Amino acid sequence: MPRQHAAAPLAPVTATLRAMFGTDDLPGLAPGLLVADDLGWAPASTLIDGSRLPDLLADAARRWGGPPHGSAAVAWKAYSYWAALPVVLGWAAARRVPLAVPADVLVDLGPQRPVTLGLRPSTTVAVLPGDPLALLGLPQVRIVADEADLLRLLRATLLDAHLAPLITAIQREVRIGTRALLGSVASGIAHGILRAADALPGPSTQTVQTLLGVLDLADLVDLVPGPTGEPTVQRRTCCLAFTLPSPKLCQGCCIRS
Repeated sequence: MPRQHAAAPLAPVTATLRAMFGTDDLPGLAPGLLVADDLGWAPASTLIDGSRLPDLLADAARRWGGPPHGSAAVAWKAYSYWAALPVVLGWAAARRVPLAVPADVLVDLGPQRPVTLGLRPSTTVAVLPGDPLALLGLPQVRIVADEADLLRLLRATLLDAHLAPLITAIQREVRIGTRALLGSVASGIAHGILRAADALPGPSTQTVQTLLGVLDLADLVDLVPGPTGEPTVQRRTCCLAFTLPSPKLCQGCCIRS
């Protein structure tokens, strides 16, 4: 592993994002992922406890203009994509998992741009014993026994502690099915890994299957051949974008004729 990747825990993630998008200026993530000055940012825990969730839903209503459940579902699709992407790319690129616990994920809910996520500089990164980070004694590095433990920790922090409780909080405000919301999580992870395929080691389809399997989301999407044989994502649930004033049927939508 390059020396700079050993010194900077999230370097493999930021390098992969740059390879995917060609820039560090992404619509849903803080540049470089880390938020040094958290003024104006709120931890994701304030969405889960309900104190800032109305701001997220109000922004969705303004931005999308659809019915409450449709606007919230489309906002969730974006939120869950950007929340999961650094985590799954960290695992896929270097077996380094930033632990996306709600207290360490920061959210910019300002009206001037789409909801943007970042991580506290103190965010814990889980690694395997053979990772160079394991030898540096950094306080934010957590060493786990093996790949199975790393995947279990990925699930426990990203899904069980963060996305699943946020789904419950959203459902207290609007009527949306859990399966539809989890379908967006599954679709976002699959799309992200496939888009990053050229920058990742190993077969991308196997990576998708491993991640969705550990998250119990494998039954929500299928990987099917695209026009030139490349793997594409076919959803089994709908993100509800068709309910917006300018209806949209996404590629791979389950209701596309």
